[in-house]
Amino acid sequence: MSLEQQLIERLQQLTPSHLEVVNESSGHGGYFPGKESHFKAVIVSEAFAGLRLVQRHQKVYAAAGDLLGPGHIHALAIHAFLPEEWQGQAAPSPECAHAPKAE
Repeated sequence: MSLEQQLIERLQQLTPSHLEVVNESSGHGGYFPGKESHFKAVIVSEAFAGLRLVQRHQKVYAAAGDLLGPGHIHALAIHAFLPEEWQGQAAPSPECAHAPKAE
């Protein structure tokens, strides 16, 4: 099972009303077809009620568990919202300084 699919399954424990996981590995240095190292997760869940941003991120890290670390997911951009905060807004990721350069 791919890392992306494993991450999706792990994040389901937060009972999201919206979950989007995007493999952004191709925009980072050292990319090769099939590489899974950089992801973005947009998560909308009541599980974040009463939590500050850092606590929301900690909750997501806990759900991802051992998928984060050497040989697995190198970077995870987290966009965590409560349902009343979510308006379907775009959640862009920053450019990577080591991204392959367009020719």
